[in-house]
Amino acid sequence: MRQLTDLEQRLTAAERERVSPNVRPRDAATLIIVDRSGPIAKVLLGKRHHAHKFMPGKFVFPGGRLEPNDRLMPVASPLNPVTEQYLMQSVRRPSVARARGLALAAIRETFEETGLVLGAPLEATAPAPAGPWTEFAKAGFYPDLSSLHFIARAITPSRRPRRFDTRFFAVDASTIAHKVENVVHADAELVELVWMPIADARSLDLPTITGVVLQELEARVAAGFEHTLPVPFYRMPRKVFYRELIS
Repeated sequence: MRQLTDLEQRLTAAERERVSPNVRPRDAATLIIVDRSGPIAKVLLGKRHHAHKFMPGKFVFPGGRLEPNDRLMPVASPLNPVTEQYLMQSVRRPSVARARGLALAAIRETFEETGLVLGAPLEATAPAPAGPWTEFAKAGFYPDLSSLHFIARAITPSRRPRRFDTRFFAVDASTIAHKVENVVHADAELVELVWMPIADARSLDLPTITGVVLQELEARVAAGFEHTLPVPFYRMPRKVFYRELIS
């Protein structure tokens, strides 16, 4: 019998927690900001409020569900063609609009949870949709999708309380264009932000998949952090673990 890798063992252990009625996973996106300016790459993580029902007190990357308005937001630059192609693989109805929306969701959630603006100055050719995107545009920037790297995808196993089909994006910290202050505080969704070396970050109190993706990220940075590197896709249909590569 084939021996499970460390990554497989950790994800399979989470499989034991499947006790809820099955629900269809919702599209979601997460953004990992990587600071490669020093000799050791660091990542940004936020600590969730202890009162949250979902992952209280855990350190996570900014992220959340794809919202309808995400597809409507004008952008400063489109997705890298390879990133766009990878996002449309292994989905039932491939769509450029959906791929673009997922990238935008990652940028919007990062803005909402950290105040960080990932974008470029642009005179608006179309109005920003209502809600958080209006606040984003008020800073004088529109999202720059070209800087996003697609680095992992993971579908929550069945019969978990909440299920997501999450795309993990990464971006270099040099692309941060602006910061809105006082977004992170004691009563916010994220109560603390920390920059940590990737290897050290894995010692924090993390969701299982976050630790797994950090390990994938470390290998990706070491390999040159290129858009063309293959993207691991984690899923567990019918209690069978799969790690496939999108390339």
